[in-house]
Amino acid sequence: MSRHFIAASLFSAAFVAPAMADTEIPFALDWRFEGPAAPYFLAIDNGHFEAEGLEVEVSAGQGSLDAIPKVATGAFPMGFADMASLIKFMDQNPDAPVTAVMVMYDKPAFAVVGRVSQGVSEPADLEGRILGAPPPDGAWAQFPVFAAEQGLDMDSITVEPVGFPTREPMLAEGDVDAVTGFSFTSYLNTVRLGVDPDDISVMLMADYGLALYGNVIIVNTDFAEENPDAVTGFLRAVALGVRDAAEDPRAGVDAIADRNPALDVDLEVERLELALRDNILTDWVMENGLGNIDADRYALALEQIEMTYDFETEPDGARYFTDRFLPTDGSLQMD
Repeated sequence: MSRHFIAASLFSAAFVAPAMADTEIPFALDWRFEGPAAPYFLAIDNGHFEAEGLEVEVSAGQGSLDAIPKVATGAFPMGFADMASLIKFMDQNPDAPVTAVMVMYDKPAFAVVGRVSQGVSEPADLEGRILGAPPPDGAWAQFPVFAAEQGLDMDSITVEPVGFPTREPMLAEGDVDAVTGFSFTSYLNTVRLGVDPDDISVMLMADYGLALYGNVIIVNTDFAEENPDAVTGFLRAVALGVRDAAEDPRAGVDAIADRNPALDVDLEVERLELALRDNILTDWVMENGLGNIDADRYALALEQIEMTYDFETEPDGARYFTDRFLPTDGSLQMD
């Protein structure tokens, strides 16, 4: 991806038709069809998208860095991506027609997952121990901020570069004392390897000073300008899908299993429940509603990104997120 983004040459004209009944919105996930994706499939199966005059097709992804350019180029009008990755992409591609329009993970899933039996129950316990971290891992990218907020001596922590496939096996075998990763993924993978859940400590970085937001719904701004009602309708339908998933997580995973019969339903129900509890339906969301941001926290999040990333242009929060497409009819309230 060129650092000098030329949007006009890449944007597909198929996505600039005015909003109308049966507006097609291909939607790019950041990852595979797993439990946390249930709200989108429930919004399809329960008729929420149809009620908004939308025809939505959900496609699996290969990570946030895959979803963001798909939306920026117009290959997909909307998608799902990590907020910090989006901010960096937009800094490097200032003309890219893409922005965040709805926060889904009020708390990012970035976490340190440790073994209690090896002395890791809280952040201070990491000093003097071995931390397994895949170099491309999003949680590892935020670890310096987490460490700074907790006053950890980085020099006292032995960082062992590990691969994604070997991360949890090494934790289960005791080759490392803790790992960085997504909370629900690393926890469940370690349990499946036979480790007692009581022997696993999950430290969400958001609970220890990390102000960043997690995954967000993003939109191609050219599409949004031509189809504002469709974008708002999409967000409203997703919010209803979140409600449906919270009321019946198994039904949500069953909706995914209809598209992927090989899915481990019990595992994905637990993954969905963890994501709802820890990342989506947080105390802030239950009080203020799904999808928006807290201005003071957002400003701090941008400052924290600057701790590990050199902005090419002065960061401007309004460029990376807008609330103008969020529905105002109460559908974002989750209580």
